[in-house]
Amino acid sequence: MINVNSIFNDVNIQIYLSIIISLLITLTAIPVIINISRLKDLMATIEQRSSHEELTPTLGGIAIFAATLITYFIWETPNESHELHLTVSALIILFFLGIKDDILILSPRKKLFVQIAASVLVIGLSNLRIINLYGILNITFVPFTYGLIFTIFIFITLINAINLIDGIDGLAGMVGLLISSIFVFLFYRLNEYSYAVLAAALSGSLIGFLRYNWSIKNKIFMGDTGSLIVGFLISIFSIKYIHINSSYVVNPQLDKNAPLLVISILLLPLFDTLRMFVIRLLEGKSPFIGDRKHFHHILIDNGFSHVKATISLVTSNLIFIVIYVAFLEKYSINRLLLIFLLTFLTYCLIAYLLSKRIDSGKVDRLTFKKIDKLKRIKSIN
Repeated sequence: MINVNSIFNDVNIQIYLSIIISLLITLTAIPVIINISRLKDLMATIEQRSSHEELTPTLGGIAIFAATLITYFIWETPNESHELHLTVSALIILFFLGIKDDILILSPRKKLFVQIAASVLVIGLSNLRIINLYGILNITFVPFTYGLIFTIFIFITLINAINLIDGIDGLAGMVGLLISSIFVFLFYRLNEYSYAVLAAALSGSLIGFLRYNWSIKNKIFMGDTGSLIVGFLISIFSIKYIHINSSYVVNPQLDKNAPLLVISILLLPLFDTLRMFVIRLLEGKSPFIGDRKHFHHILIDNGFSHVKATISLVTSNLIFIVIYVAFLEKYSINRLLLIFLLTFLTYCLIAYLLSKRIDSGKVDRLTFKKIDKLKRIKSIN
């Protein structure tokens, strides 16, 4: 006789079912959210820097949040830690922040304050922080205070990095899906099954979200609610992976290049955020004021459809992950940092050349916005 309990206690089954259940919850919830958004006029405003010309519901993050947590709490996952309970508490705080911002629009200062508070909640009441830099710049042990500050900085950077790339259809969702899927494998390999299940639940919710984010008739955006949830969970996964492997010196089975592996996984959002931060500071603007100088906007203004721009960027990120993983065992950690720097400079150069092509008049933005709309309709229908 088949023991049903033993089947569902199998972590492999839990991971596979987490993806499926989270996907189904998202697919069920989003049509309801779209209908309510239209009835109550809860739609994204069309701005000058926007890549869209239609009023669109912007509360897709509600479905991502609900599907991820409902699916995670279905299981009695092994080795669940107190820091995961704190993570859920912080997610609820960010969920309400995102809802309020999507509906009423909050100032960047207020959003930053709540993000810091949510990060401190997890870091301050658990041991989840950077304690080792693995020899980067010849630094290993990180004192408590510096580790606390640095970890908060990483949280804020990654949360806002996901928010910044949420400018065209599918990009934030695809990047989040790529990153969370990789962390499913990494945590499973380390026997951190509770984190693997949580990452799988997030992956499933993002697959369901993308179904509607790429739709024409029933399009929805993840909004700040979604980008905050996805960005925070990615931050948790990143810090946790680096933290687990910190004792690589006494355990050769651990990853001695964990920080660089995480950087390669997060390459696209990190590069875009760093580039925009530098550009805005050089122009004397606030780093928190949006514009159309993101790489994905540059691709759209050069005639790419939303689908092609997203696939091109995510595929490039995946290729670089594979390349860097191959390099990890061949080069020292500081030499790999130099390779990352050269890659970033190349990224900036390509963005500059494509921007100059637009500025020189070789590309008509208005014409290509119309072409892009037709391409999206054709590619999805």
